[in-house]
Amino acid sequence: MYIDTHCHLNFPELYKNRKAVVERAVTAGVGKIITIGTDIESSVKSIEIAKEFPEVFAAAGVHPTDLLNVTDNWQNELLDLLKHSKVVALGEIGLDYYWETTKPEDQRRFFSEQIQIAKSIKLPMIIHNRQADDDIKSILLKQNYFNGVLHCYSSDDNFALEMIELGLQLSFTGNITYGSKKLQRVLQAVPLERIMLETDAPFITPVPHKGKINEPAYIPLIAQNIAKLKELSIETVANTTTQTALGFFNINS
Repeated sequence: MYIDTHCHLNFPELYKNRKAVVERAVTAGVGKIITIGTDIESSVKSIEIAKEFPEVFAAAGVHPTDLLNVTDNWQNELLDLLKHSKVVALGEIGLDYYWETTKPEDQRRFFSEQIQIAKSIKLPMIIHNRQADDDIKSILLKQNYFNGVLHCYSSDDNFALEMIELGLQLSFTGNITYGSKKLQRVLQAVPLERIMLETDAPFITPVPHKGKINEPAYIPLIAQNIAKLKELSIETVANTTTQTALGFFNINS
């Protein structure tokens, strides 16, 4: 069994056909799916989807580029959502210095405040990091909470090793099928036990489907790429990444 630890079934491209999307995933061996919120509204939708399907779980959080979508009462609203039985993580949260849609200082404040929430209720975090390695590290160190996964990992191998030394996990998407030497070095440097799989669907579709809408059924393509690069069997990659994800998100197998 595989687990897609990060996708957006709440986004229109997947939501309208969500039943078929989940069925295709299960047929492909993807037995569990986590759908991720990016603000309060999309987090509510993620939970509603998780309630529809036994295979689907949810995460709730405020994404760094979606800070303007929430009210002044966002922290209380988020805390209420995080109490739901199918919510397995706080996310996605973090920093994004690529899209200049929100102020970096606001991003850092929201990230810090959401780490504090996760720490207070002992939930794992799903962390978005785009061109913000130094600030991600400094905020995590300041908050002294490392129960998180760096999703859609795109930084270098040195930063990867620093993060796993702190106790974080890394997850990889279809971007590892695009031939990036940098990501190949990361995958070779990081122990399989610290890796999880994700599609980030509907985005970052793996080869050979690049250019089409991504979906959880494509998780085996990502696993195959990791198996080839690390010279392991596909069964080893599937079993190890699944056990890591089940433990990290505290999901019963």
